[in-house]
Amino acid sequence: MVLQYKKKVGGRWTKYSGKDKIKGSVNNYDFRLLNEDKTKVLVEKGSYAKVMKRFKQIEFFKHRK
Repeated sequence: MVLQYKKKVGGRWTKYSGKDKIKGSVNNYDFRLLNEDKTKVLVEKGSYAKVMKRFKQIEFFKHRK
């Protein structure tokens, strides 16, 4: 899965590489989650907490037997 972010005001979607790489707080950005091929949006734009919550749910069920 690919996590992307962009400024709430505008800009382009960029691959998220960690909190220390972005300027300012994560509250100033929108996030989204895509599949590995970047063909399907798994989570529409939202807050960091919302997107990460869904990311953890997907990972849990993906590795569950």
